Amino acid sequence: MNTIESVSNWSGKYFAPLVIATAVFAYFFTELSVLSNAINILLGIVMFGMGLTLRATDFSMVFKKPAHVIIGVSAQFTLMPLLALLIVWLFNFPPELAVGIILLGSVPGGTASNVMVYLAKGDLPLSVTMTTIATLIAPVATPFIMYIFANNWLPVNPLDLFLSITQIVLIPIILGVICNYFFRKGVQKVTPALPLISVTTIILIVMGVVAANADNIYEVGIPVLAAAILHNGGGYFIGYLIAKILQVSPAQCRAISIEVGMQNSGLASGLGSAHFSPLAALPGAIFSVWHNISGPILVNFWNRRPLPPAKKSMK
Repeated sequence: MNTIESVSNWSGKYFAPLVIATAVFAYFFTELSVLSNAINILLGIVMFGMGLTLRATDFSMVFKKPAHVIIGVSAQFTLMPLLALLIVWLFNFPPELAVGIILLGSVPGGTASNVMVYLAKGDLPLSVTMTTIATLIAPVATPFIMYIFANNWLPVNPLDLFLSITQIVLIPIILGVICNYFFRKGVQKVTPALPLISVTTIILIVMGVVAANADNIYEVGIPVLAAAILHNGGGYFIGYLIAKILQVSPAQCRAISIEVGMQNSGLASGLGSAHFSPLAALPGAIFSVWHNISGPILVNFWNRRPLPPAKKSMK
């Protein structure tokens, strides 16, 4: 298991260059588009892994500091969709891309955000709680937001989205929690390999979406990348600004900023491909690449600025 753990740690450390390299590879080898047919299964594996790692303590912040969690999750499911809508109007994207970008703004945060918060010396318990709560309410929140904001571009069926997110996200997480409860010793043995499994599945998703959209990337890749930079950067800024206004601690500011700014791009790709078109899945793939570039940049920025002494924060 030491070898697996070492490889797992290595894959996590070099996640960003691995995603970029495999995306470029998939662009030239379009046969890999067959992977796009397995996106939902791959996402289910990631969510099952998340369920395996959940503990009761992951919900501790809901009871200790509920206002912080409510602030972060509310910002994620209100401000991020609105920011996506603004970007879509600004760039005048065609319907498929518009829906894909709004979908990016409507999904919960990705699990990679927890790693970035840890590296940035942010409030990790708050980060994990926000990711967990946002993911659990996504089956209801995401379809509702999509119906309100994206129905003008393409028909949105909230019930179908609800069922898909329940199947892809909620059921695998519940199964993971059950396995962890009844087979804890066995789960502990495979836990070191979970980061490697997550990295591998995300890479396969990106490869499938990029290969399926190789022709489209040449035409729309740059505008979608610009949208990713604006949406992601805007999320970081808005999350941090809201946290500062509400006078939470500096570590919590960092956690809320990253949680709001980093979306579950893999889930957005899967839903876009399953419910709209391959082109609607493209923003998720490009955003995934960018998130794994911007995250380490932000971590490096904050690590050069030591945390000041914590002040009394909002209760």
